[in-house]
Amino acid sequence: MSAYIAPSQVAQRQLEYFSGKHVLVAGEVEDLFPVELQQYCESVSVFTTHYGYYRKIKQYDTIQSQFAAEFTLETPADLILLYWPKAKAEAEFLLNMLLSKLGKDTEIVVVGENRSGVKSIEKMFKPFGPITKYDSARRCSFYWGQCQESPEHFELQDWFKQYQVTYQNQPLTICSLPGVFSHGEFDIGSRLLLDNLPKLSGRVLDFGCGAGVLGAVMATLNPEIELSMCDISALAIASSQETLRANGLDGKVFASDVYSDIDGKLDYLVTNPPFHSGLYTSYSATETLLAEAPKHLNHQGQMFVVANSFLKYIPIIEQAFGQCQTLDKTNKFAIYQAHK
Repeated sequence: MSAYIAPSQVAQRQLEYFSGKHVLVAGEVEDLFPVELQQYCESVSVFTTHYGYYRKIKQYDTIQSQFAAEFTLETPADLILLYWPKAKAEAEFLLNMLLSKLGKDTEIVVVGENRSGVKSIEKMFKPFGPITKYDSARRCSFYWGQCQESPEHFELQDWFKQYQVTYQNQPLTICSLPGVFSHGEFDIGSRLLLDNLPKLSGRVLDFGCGAGVLGAVMATLNPEIELSMCDISALAIASSQETLRANGLDGKVFASDVYSDIDGKLDYLVTNPPFHSGLYTSYSATETLLAEAPKHLNHQGQMFVVANSFLKYIPIIEQAFGQCQTLDKTNKFAIYQAHK
């Protein structure tokens, strides 16, 4: 069985496209195919918005890599290898940003699973130039194209979407980049979680902050707290920072791969944790988050979690904390609380 995800396996069948090229890899890449690719091209650089992947790839010092919301890497790249992301809006965002930086005549290879909507590249690439599907295998497609029109100037600020939410009569502006968890409305699970929070004090962490809804509400209702917010996505971090700024709120927003970058002990850990990795359902990060939470809490520190009711999180929380309270439950969501 290949160590590579299906899109990489299809790219591996078409190595002649990369020969003699300086390749920039971006998008939903999850494996180490870029390391092998170095053998077939002039150079490989990686731009990723996923902190977990960045931590993996930066160990290879022959590959230039950048983790950020905006691509600023100085690179000789003349071909983009884009792994199609699950959100079409994120693909459009990446395409415009990368082509704006690399310019006319840049070649592009797009690989992705058919069910992820990779076919959308045919229409999306039209303003830039021609793109053609050259291979199909493992339910994936392989496209090659070339940018023949000068791309428009890219401005990150133009890509934020704003929407208003109100909680306990407090209006807030939420800012979100493409691909960030936020539905352009107040997520029902987040609202239910906030309904069950006590008065907060001390060090509070919004884990998996997304566009920053939970953190912004908690800081508004509890102005004395020392708020931290973390996420694995650079797009989420930029969104949460913008949300705090738009509402005149203070908080530290940073990248963390579960607990990798979390320092010191917390009084409250509040989370609406993700359970998707790319197109696939993945519970491992959340299970680690729950199991190791007590190590990161002060004495009497508390954890509050909202989760889909069908997820079997209670046994993990009980094993970690010795107890788990279900504070609220609907047919879709449950709110769990545990204290150290």
